[in-house]
Amino acid sequence: MESVAFCPAHVTGFFKAHLKNADEEKSENLGSMGAGFSIKQGVTTKVRVYRKEEYFLNNNEDKNSNFKITTVGYQSDKTDISEFVLNEFLKIGEFSEKFFEIEHDISIPVGYGLGSSSAVALSLSYALDQALNTRLDKKIIGQIAHNAEVNCKTGLGDVLASFHGGFEIRTSPGAPGIGSVKKIPTDKISIIMICFSPISTNKFIKEKMSQINGLGGKMVNRLLESENYDHFQEMSLEFAEYVNVMTPKMTKLVSELRDNKIKCGIALFGETVFSMIPKDKENKVLDILKKYPDGIIIKSELDDDGARVLYN
Repeated sequence: MESVAFCPAHVTGFFKAHLKNADEEKSENLGSMGAGFSIKQGVTTKVRVYRKEEYFLNNNEDKNSNFKITTVGYQSDKTDISEFVLNEFLKIGEFSEKFFEIEHDISIPVGYGLGSSSAVALSLSYALDQALNTRLDKKIIGQIAHNAEVNCKTGLGDVLASFHGGFEIRTSPGAPGIGSVKKIPTDKISIIMICFSPISTNKFIKEKMSQINGLGGKMVNRLLESENYDHFQEMSLEFAEYVNVMTPKMTKLVSELRDNKIKCGIALFGETVFSMIPKDKENKVLDILKKYPDGIIIKSELDDDGARVLYN
């Protein structure tokens, strides 16, 4: 049995975390409000399911394990979120005699505020459901991935957002089926970003929580009124400056973009600057970003479809 699924990368521009009584509340009720967008690049996950006996006969692998996880493209040194998702599926049926070969193809840099962990979790959840023929409701598939993110402390709202895709406002926190999303239609735009270095999401959340929640909730209401991606970028910058995540390099680039009348925002959480622009401004933005050779430049568009099975 084999299946392939894709989950788009997601950028959060600002947010308000919901972690009250985290020890008492179910993981699917936790999460964040906020706003962001999904892009065409992300994580493609392939799952192959074998009979253990057959797999070990043909492969020299640890016979005490029931899975093998590999990564191509950008690398991640953590497999805990994939293991969490797999273990949740193993509770659903009798799969003790199965061996799982899992391959994540990651087309976005890891740790730069592009939601790579949620894309790993959600693409794997979709692929396992297809490969095992568990036929779960899509909301349950999303909840498994969301719970993996919350329990592994890798994110709060990216699963809900990338589940739906597009340019979105998360109007209430929680996993798919519990949290609410308002998708904002836009004209055909380009998204260009530059990634300089990663930032630890877990460390950031712990240190900045009170500042984050004070401003993030107000911004959700402001964006619901305007439903405008230029306003979203302005608020993203305001948010990043308020919680003090701007590095000198980011500040310099933002100033140069502003001087050229180009709107931009900051991806949380990474040293990453993005710009949502009309297509006729692509070259102008790229010319500016190319002055920073130490950054990874990504050119994309909105992915409006969200996570999905590709083929099986």
